[in-house]
Amino acid sequence: MKKKSSKKKHKGTKRIVCLAIGFVALLVGAFSLYALFSPNVRVSDKSKCLLVYEEANYDDVLDSLKSMNALRSEWSFRFVSRLLNYQNNVISGRYELVEGESSLKFVHKLMYGQQSPVRLTFNNIRTKKDLAEKVTKNLRMSQSDMLTALCDQNICAKYGTNPENIVSLFIPNTYEVYWDISPEDLIHRMKKEYDKFWTNERMDKLAEVGLTQQQVSTLASIVDEETRKPDEKPRVAGLYLNRYHKGIPLQADPTVKFALQNFSLKRIYKGHLEYDSPYNTYKYEGLPPGPIRIPSVEGIDAVLNFENHDYLYMCAREDFSGYHNFAATYEAHQANANKYRKALNRRGIR
Repeated sequence: MKKKSSKKKHKGTKRIVCLAIGFVALLVGAFSLYALFSPNVRVSDKSKCLLVYEEANYDDVLDSLKSMNALRSEWSFRFVSRLLNYQNNVISGRYELVEGESSLKFVHKLMYGQQSPVRLTFNNIRTKKDLAEKVTKNLRMSQSDMLTALCDQNICAKYGTNPENIVSLFIPNTYEVYWDISPEDLIHRMKKEYDKFWTNERMDKLAEVGLTQQQVSTLASIVDEETRKPDEKPRVAGLYLNRYHKGIPLQADPTVKFALQNFSLKRIYKGHLEYDSPYNTYKYEGLPPGPIRIPSVEGIDAVLNFENHDYLYMCAREDFSGYHNFAATYEAHQANANKYRKALNRRGIR
């Protein structure tokens, strides 16, 4: 009888141990499921994206998340990171924080570099320095690194440009790029967009204009500076094409401002015209070495669709409407210029 009782006790103990192990396993499983799938990411006005720098390690990432108060459970994030071995697979980038995202999904995104792109928009830019400042505003790269790349002879040559005209590759628009894109990769991306922009239709019109793509961009930049009136741009383009093909100096005032790097000038005087620069189209015949601003799509298309006429001269209208008076002869131009000078004097503009 004692042996049977002992066996019963042994079986009972075994059952209790099995139940205890099962309960612990169930508990561990429940905690694991909770850590993996429960909502863990928190978003605030101050923390919508996590920036992971190239030199960052796992502890840096965790410190950033803690400082942003972006985790509901630090334990959950640590558990999943260990489970997936994220500690040894940190990838730089800009990662969007999604409210209520699970640790599993969030760590997976970090571990495989699934970044959220940055929207890059630029227009109305004059100089390479302005361009570098604009495009790097929300990117990892520094302004000086971008400017260095834009001035690098080897990088420019790789994309069929030079430091004077490389800005023509940057067609104004909105693009999506990754936060940690390098300067050269950004230029490469812009070259791809530039090639897409130059459609077969635009290339066919290029032959009619008698300029290269780069020259069209340079002339378009002058047109953009001369007038902000869309309906006048093709006429201005036609005027400069007439001068260019006749071998007459363009004598475009905006090129003088660019040469002087003084964009606030209201009037151009004789002394300004003597400034020695290849951008001064009063001193040097033909087009300047490169664009005097990043040309607009409107400006480029105005050159490609130039107005056919006999005008060689233009002068701002005396009514300050933003439009211009055009002339085919120097005598008619002088009459227009006198009217404008008198209007300037009346307003005390020097």
